[in-house]
Amino acid sequence: MPSPHIRTPKEFEKHFAALREELHVPPSFPVEVLQEADAAQDRYSDDRYDATALPFIAIDPPGAIDLDQAYYASKTPQGFRLHYAIADVAAFVEPGSLLDAEARLRGVTLYSPDLRTPLHPPSISEDKASLLAGTTKPALLWTIDLDAEGLPVSSQFKRATVRVSEAISYAQAQQRIEANSENDSSLRLLKTIGELRQKQEQIRGGVSLNLPSQEVTASADGYVLRYEHSVPVENWNAQISLLTGMVAGRTMQQSGIGIVRTLPPADVRDQDELRRQARALGVDYPHDVSYPDFIRSLQPDRASHNALMHQATKIFRGAGYYAITPEAEPQENLEHAAIASIYGHVTAPLRRLVDRFANEILLAIHADETPPQWAVDALAELPGLMGKAKQASSALERATVDLVEALVLENRVGEVFEAHVVNKRKSRSGKERGVASHAVLQIKEPAVVVSVKDNDFELAQKIEAKLQSVSVKERELTFEASA
Repeated sequence: MPSPHIRTPKEFEKHFAALREELHVPPSFPVEVLQEADAAQDRYSDDRYDATALPFIAIDPPGAIDLDQAYYASKTPQGFRLHYAIADVAAFVEPGSLLDAEARLRGVTLYSPDLRTPLHPPSISEDKASLLAGTTKPALLWTIDLDAEGLPVSSQFKRATVRVSEAISYAQAQQRIEANSENDSSLRLLKTIGELRQKQEQIRGGVSLNLPSQEVTASADGYVLRYEHSVPVENWNAQISLLTGMVAGRTMQQSGIGIVRTLPPADVRDQDELRRQARALGVDYPHDVSYPDFIRSLQPDRASHNALMHQATKIFRGAGYYAITPEAEPQENLEHAAIASIYGHVTAPLRRLVDRFANEILLAIHADETPPQWAVDALAELPGLMGKAKQASSALERATVDLVEALVLENRVGEVFEAHVVNKRKSRSGKERGVASHAVLQIKEPAVVVSVKDNDFELAQKIEAKLQSVSVKERELTFEASA
């Protein structure tokens, strides 16, 4: 029998490149767009507040260089003052320019394990607008005052010049917060404010699903699949972004102009089904406990809880954007149901198109000025552009994981893996339409999620799954499972 072929990192990357070509991921920027980006200068250099005295910290994944946000906070007699610097992309992207047109085509930054396909050329996304450590940069500065309970009481938003003292990873931030050093007072306040905001989320009825994510990461021998678990500081940091988005969304709603991120309320029937599944799994879900409180009680390292969290991902469906304009057809509920608040995307303009337009409108509102017409004119088409971009991003993400699963397992046909049932899928066509026909299995090692024919398996059931075949070309795995 020939020895199994072990793929090198370069072989993985050859497959990644072919996948991007298949999915029409832009391989590069047009020369004219790159030239515009290289020549771009800060269009608002004479209209900035000097905030360089504030020691901002950027907290991002290791190696990130497209830094959208930087944070600083301090205590006040009433509570806290949060300063949140956001990359000022509009300072370098002229409305109606080739840069603007290219960004509208792309919509979002796309991520492959070996390559990032940016929304904006590197001279902007990794240099001029990026809030890199040790740099002084143009930025959009939120100043949000919070009371002692973590509720916003006032906000300011203006163009500024900021100094980014350092950029650290989530792991580094967690270590420094736990060290509780007096020199890290702003960083320690991230925990304080983050936890207060988590309490406010609970009071609002918001919910966060902290399921481990299936990630493709580079290793010395190639690429591997892992389940990534977040550290607490990631959730505290996310709360700062959510707070900013909620303040922004409320401001645009009250002013009658802007664009918000929406998500319809959960269907009562779906919640009832989750309650039935919890009962079947022996997990207590009392009728007087709300859905958000129940989700918060689940521990993803327990098989039954993990399965219920996967079921809970189906509760909220239909996220989109709603452009608030005088001409827009009224929509009864503009809230994002999972956040339980009006909410706008405004904190990631380097990586997400819609943020640039929302931020320009917000700057005008805070300055008591008329929003720029170019931003208002774009509102009607932004929901469609962002929907298309999200589809492209999701397709690349799913196909990449499928590809790496096949590459990692191609030499392991015939092996048996321990797995748990985390979902049940219904057939979408044919005579069996509407009947559960597949069980979704989560294999612990390697971190693979697959579907098998449902042999009346139960949610959270521990089973054995034998790998029958692998097709790298089709990105498909075939397993046969038994209890």
